[in-house]
Amino acid sequence: MTVHNYEEMAAQLDRYADVPDDVLTNLVTRDGLCFWAFDRADMPELTGDDPPDRELAARLCAGCPVVDECLELDLRTAGPATLGVWGALPETDRRALHPAWLRRRGGEPR
Repeated sequence: MTVHNYEEMAAQLDRYADVPDDVLTNLVTRDGLCFWAFDRADMPELTGDDPPDRELAARLCAGCPVVDECLELDLRTAGPATLGVWGALPETDRRALHPAWLRRRGGEPR
């Protein structure tokens, strides 16, 4: 099982703090591999709870040029209510990351 340092992960996303939501959305939907590489009907359902889901999330996002932007976007828009895979992380990991990310942003959601 992968152990994440959520404080470090949150710090890496600081470079996107001033990027507007619409810019991130356009970038992720334009360049995200998941939007172009997979037929939606063939996408497996991910619960985020099982190690195989974590492994599949990592494989689905491997090589994606906007994985960090995707993660930033989800933390902003879904926060602790996140579902599915974003930024190569299943929802359980993003829920654990969200408090560290929020603290770095002054504790206020965008």
